[in-house]
Amino acid sequence: QVQLVESGGGSVQAGGSLRLSCELFGFPKSNVCMAWFRQAPGKEREAVAGTDSEGQDKSYADSVQGRFTISLINAKNTLYLQMNNLRPDDTALYYCAARQACWGSALQRPDFYNYWGQGTQVTVSS
Repeated sequence: QVQLVESGGGSVQAGGSLRLSCELFGFPKSNVCMAWFRQAPGKEREAVAGTDSEGQDKSYADSVQGRFTISLINAKNTLYLQMNNLRPDDTALYYCAARQACWGSALQRPDFYNYWGQGTQVTVSS
């Protein structure tokens, strides 16, 4: 069964760090595009980081470039999002997403991805 299971998240003060994890079940080891999205109340879901099956090719939204790092540990079948120097406007529900038969790390619209994690809340206070 293909499934994404997220963990991590929580509440931190501005300037703090958090790491999100997303375990991938039932996915092949190659030709999978993966990404992290977030959605704040009243806003559209936006892609913040993406990577390919090897975890080598990576893309970031301008709003998180230099603060967030996406990584993939294939041996653990786990995708991570390390978030540093968090700001109040990073507060959102964060999701991991994946699509099979895909190449590259380019950030795509939400409807491009056909598998989603359950979401995990990140709250940053000032």
